[in-house]
Amino acid sequence: MRLDHRDASWRHGCKTRQKGTDMRHHIILAAALAVIGAGQAMADDLVRVKTGKSVTAAMDALQTAVEGAGATVFARIDHGAGARTVDIDLGDVQLLIFGNPKMGAPVMSADPIAGLFLPLKVLAYADKDGQVWLIYEDPEETLDDLEVDDVHPVIGKMRGALEKLTAKAAE
Repeated sequence: MRLDHRDASWRHGCKTRQKGTDMRHHIILAAALAVIGAGQAMADDLVRVKTGKSVTAAMDALQTAVEGAGATVFARIDHGAGARTVDIDLGDVQLLIFGNPKMGAPVMSADPIAGLFLPLKVLAYADKDGQVWLIYEDPEETLDDLEVDDVHPVIGKMRGALEKLTAKAAE
C-alpha cells in the first residue's frame, strides 16, 4: 500500500480542525460562564423591597413619596398595559422615573454619560407567586463604569433616597 502526501495532510488537517473545534468549544464555554457570572452580578446590584400592597397601590405610594420629597416625576410607565395591547400578559408591571437636579447634575458634571442612567427608576411588579416588589438598581453599581468617584457624596444621597422612598411606599 502506497501512502500519498495528500493522505497525510488530510489526516493532519482533520487533527487541526479538531483542535480548532476544541478551542472554539473552550471559547464558547468561557463566554457562557462570563455571561452567567455577569447575570449574577447584575442580580446582586438590584435592591428588592417587599410590599403587601398591589403594584398600583405601591406605585401610587411611591409617586406620592417622591413628590413629597421635592423630586420630579418624569414618567410613570405601565408596562403591563402596553403589553396587553399586543396580546401579551405581563401582569401588573409599572416603572416610575424620577429625579432631582440637586443630585443628578453633580453626577453628570463628573461624567455626562451618567445621563444615560439618570433619572432614577423604580419598578413595581408581582412575581409568579403574586408577591409585589419594588426594585431598583443600586446607584453605586449603576454608575460604577463611569468617571464618577464611587464615594461621590451624591451617590450616597441617591442610595439613601431610594431606600427611604421605597420603604415608605412599601408600608
